[in-house]
Amino acid sequence: MQTPETKPQSATIGPETIFNADNYKTEQSHFLVCGLGSLGQFCVAALKEFGVSVHAITTACPESWEITNLPGLVDSLLMGDCRQPDVLERAGVKDCRAVLIVTNDERVNIEAAFAVKLLNPEVRVVVRSTKQNLNQLLEQGLGNFVALDASQLPAPAFAIAALGSEIRGLIHLDAYMLLVVKVSIDTTHRWCDRRFLHELNTQTRRLLSHISAGSPLPVGFYQWEPDARVQAGDQVAYIEVVDRFTDLISVPSAGTPVKARSEAKPFWHKLRHFSSYHLGQKLVNWWQVTAQQPTKRVATVVGVTMLVLWLLGTLTFKLTNSQISLLSAFYTAGVMLLGSYDTVFGALDPQDSFPVWMRIMNLTYMLAGTASIAVLYALLTETLLVAKFQLPKKRPPVPLQGHVILIGLGRLGRRVATFLQQMRQPLVGVSNVPLESTILPSMPLVVGDLANSLSKVNLATARSVVIATDDEMANLELGLMAHAANPDCALVIRTFDPRFSASIDGLLPYAKVLCAYDLAADAFVATVFGENVLSLLRLNEQTVLVIEYMIKSEDMLNRRLLAEVAYGYGVVPVLYHSLAKGTVRFMPSDDIRLEMDDRLVVLATSDGLQRIERGEMYPRRWQVTINKASSKDSIFDGSMAIARITGCSINQAREVMNQLPAVLPFPLYKHQAQRLVRELSKSQVVAQLVSLSA
Repeated sequence: MQTPETKPQSATIGPETIFNADNYKTEQSHFLVCGLGSLGQFCVAALKEFGVSVHAITTACPESWEITNLPGLVDSLLMGDCRQPDVLERAGVKDCRAVLIVTNDERVNIEAAFAVKLLNPEVRVVVRSTKQNLNQLLEQGLGNFVALDASQLPAPAFAIAALGSEIRGLIHLDAYMLLVVKVSIDTTHRWCDRRFLHELNTQTRRLLSHISAGSPLPVGFYQWEPDARVQAGDQVAYIEVVDRFTDLISVPSAGTPVKARSEAKPFWHKLRHFSSYHLGQKLVNWWQVTAQQPTKRVATVVGVTMLVLWLLGTLTFKLTNSQISLLSAFYTAGVMLLGSYDTVFGALDPQDSFPVWMRIMNLTYMLAGTASIAVLYALLTETLLVAKFQLPKKRPPVPLQGHVILIGLGRLGRRVATFLQQMRQPLVGVSNVPLESTILPSMPLVVGDLANSLSKVNLATARSVVIATDDEMANLELGLMAHAANPDCALVIRTFDPRFSASIDGLLPYAKVLCAYDLAADAFVATVFGENVLSLLRLNEQTVLVIEYMIKSEDMLNRRLLAEVAYGYGVVPVLYHSLAKGTVRFMPSDDIRLEMDDRLVVLATSDGLQRIERGEMYPRRWQVTINKASSKDSIFDGSMAIARITGCSINQAREVMNQLPAVLPFPLYKHQAQRLVRELSKSQVVAQLVSLSA
C-alpha cells in the first residue's frame, strides 16, 4: 500500500521528465464563502481539508452550527450582506483566489456575483443556481464564472442507492456509459480462484478496490495487491464501459452479475421469448398496467380486431374465388369494413345465389367497421379537446411490484425521479402538495398526507424507498414506517445535520443515509479550484468525484505519464482524449504521456484532488532488479518495455539491459513496478521487485 507523505516528492524518474513538483507552490491567497447555510458550512469544512485560508460572509449566525466548531474553521467571519461592495471589500474580495456564493436565495447569489465581478473581474466565482439558461449566459458573459445546482449533483447518488443492486454509479461520457460496480465474490463467480487482480484490468474495465473478507474499507484507490488471487468472500469494485445510455434498459438486483455486453445465445434460446406462455404473460402485464387507461385499452383492442378481420377477409375471398387477385381480395375486405355493401355485392344479379355465410360475414364486417369509425372519432375528439383546453392527462397507475417509492418531490426529489426514469426504473412519487401536469408527466403520483399515502403505493412489494423531503424528522419517521411494512426493501434517507446522519447510520444499519449538501460540497469545492466536475458517486462510504482536466502548458499534469498521475496522486484515469491526434481512449494505458491541450477524465477522492492541487505525490518506494535475459532479442524487447513503462529514454533502458544483472536507477510505484516485471517476464527477462523501505 502506498502511504502519503507530508511534503511534495520530486517527480524525477529520468531525463525525459521535465517537471519537478518541488518547484510548485500553492497560492496563499484566501477563499471567500458567501452564505453559511447547510451547503456553505459543508463547503467551508471541505475547503479547510485543503489547508487553505477561508473567509466567510453571513447575514446571521445560527444558534447551533451543523458543522461542529465551524467558526473555528473560518479565518475571518464577517456579518453582513454579501451583495454590498463595502462588505465584500472588508472580506478581502480583491485579494481572494475564488469566491463561493451559496446562499439559499438565487437572486441574492446572482446579485452578489455581479458585485464580486465589479470589484475583482479576474476572480473565479462559483454560484449556487438552478437557472440553467441564465447560468449559461452568465458563464459566457462574465468569464471565470461557474453555476452549479446543489440538487442536481447528488441526485445520481440517491438514485443509485435506491436500486439496491451491485451498481454504485453511472457516468455519462461522450455518448457512452461507465458503470461503477461492486460485487461480492462467491464460489460460483467466474473470477473466483481463477483470476489475479491485475487480470481484471482490461481495455474496458479498471479495478477500483479489493476488500478481502474481514478487511476494513480502503480509503483510496490502488490499495490492493496486483498479484493476489480473487477468492470467495472478497468484494471487488470496478468501473466498466458499457453501451450507450439508452441501451441500459434494466439494472440487476443484488447478486446478479453485471455484464457490459450481452452474451451471444443460441437461436432456440431466443425463441422461448416468443412462446405462447411468455406472450400470454406480457399480455397480462400490459392489461394490468393499462387498468386505469380505458381509452388506450379500447383503441388497442379495436385496432387489433380490425387488422385481424381485414386479413381474415382477404384470405376468405382469395380461397373462395381463385380467379380474384390477392390485391383485389385485400381491397374488397377493406371496403366491407367501411360498410360499402353495394361495392361488394351490387354488381351481382339479384337472382344470383351466393352463400348465406357471405351475407352474414358482410353484415359483421359492416358493424365492426362502423364501431371502429365511432371509436376513431371519439379518440380524435378527445385529443382535440385536450389540445384546445389543455386538459391534464392522466398519470400512469402505481406499479404493482419491483418499483421505487420516492417520497418528497422537491428539487432533489424531482432530480432523482428524472434520473430513475432515464434508467427506465418503475417508480411512484409521493407528495403532500399537487404537482403540475407538466412535471414528470409519465410518473405515477400519489398526493396527500405522506404517512397515509404509504398504503396506496404497494409498499409491501416495492424494491426500495427513497425519502427526500426537507424535514429530517419526517424522513426518519417515514423510514421507520417503510421498514416495518417491508423489511426487505432498500431504504434511503436524506439528512442535513452530520451529527444526526451519524446517529441514524449507527442505529439503522439497514438504511443508507445520505446528506445531499455534504455530497454537493465536494463538487463545489473542486470547481472552486478550477476543475470541471462532471458527476459524483458514493463508493466504500466516501464521495468519488468525476473530474475533467484540460491540460495546459503550466499544468502540473503536463508531460507526465498516466502511471505517474494515477499512482502518484491516487486517481483513476477513465478517459483520455488527444485533440492533436484525434484519439479517444477509455481506460487508457499507463504508458500514455500527457501533452498540452489533452483532455483527461479521472475518478478522484478528496485526498486525490488535494494532492493534485498541492503537487504532493506519493513516494516511489520500489525498484526493479533485472537478473538475466535469455537472448539478444530478450534484451531488445526488455529495453523497449522499460522505456515504455517507466518513461525513461531508450538509451537509458539499453544501458541497464547491457549490464545485467543490474538495478533500475530510478524508483517506481508498486503497481508500475509489478507491471514492468510481468512485461519483462513475457520477454524472457528475469526480474524482481525490491522495496526501498526494507
